[in-house]
Amino acid sequence: MANFGGHAIPGTFFMLYGFWLTVKHILQYNWRTRQPKGRHIMPPFFKKMEYVEGGFQIFASFVGIMVEQFVVDGPHARLYNREASSWVKLMNWQHSTMYLFFGISGVALIASTLIKKVPTGVDRLTISMALFVEGFLFYHHVHGRDPLDAHIHSLLLVAVFGGSASTMLEVFIRNNIILELTRAGLFILQGTWFYQIGFVLYPLNGDLWDLKLHDNMMFVTMCFCWHLAMALLLVASTSSAVWLTVMRFSEKRREIEIGMRDTSSMSGSQKALLEQSDEE
Repeated sequence: MANFGGHAIPGTFFMLYGFWLTVKHILQYNWRTRQPKGRHIMPPFFKKMEYVEGGFQIFASFVGIMVEQFVVDGPHARLYNREASSWVKLMNWQHSTMYLFFGISGVALIASTLIKKVPTGVDRLTISMALFVEGFLFYHHVHGRDPLDAHIHSLLLVAVFGGSASTMLEVFIRNNIILELTRAGLFILQGTWFYQIGFVLYPLNGDLWDLKLHDNMMFVTMCFCWHLAMALLLVASTSSAVWLTVMRFSEKRREIEIGMRDTSSMSGSQKALLEQSDEE
């Protein structure tokens, strides 16, 4: 991650994942509100979405671990160098550990969807643990760095630990749309903030920030609040767009069903007259 691309790649992943969660949970919420009480069996379409999500988590985690380990200057699966009596690329190992737990979360999501005997809530528990591990590693990741560098990473912990806490609540409070969208929004916030860290520490225009200036720390703190507001706006607008689209398709489908029902109740002569008028 010691460059802009290293922050942009996980940032893109977290943003896309946040949008995915927003769309998925709005679709599930819309379906739940239309079902009679007591019906909790989700249709196959939603199970396929869970498989896709879990598979993507596993794939992305595997790719992340391989890149961290086997990049040109990576540790290549070596943790300790006995000749030099030193650890080998611990930053890469920390990133690999973070990706590992997100991969475990993907396995748990697929298992909980596929196997009925898996306890309810395991998928939420593992994603909460993955976020906690991410925050725990980042907390011990920036000691000894310049003040602005440490501060901008510490602000990331607000989104990470907040997402971990809200997801842990979902273990006990299932199908709560507020908690589900909160998790989605915090993933989007985390993604956009990774981009912000990249722009501050590795500016594309070459204008380096003063990492010890207190005013820069004040601006970055305010900027984090703007990112939070933008994440809320993106979740709200995406949710509204998905909801309106689903409602529109539902109304068209209902009109088609009513039309078919009315046509089936017509007599033979009435159908003939209707077909004749359509041809004219």
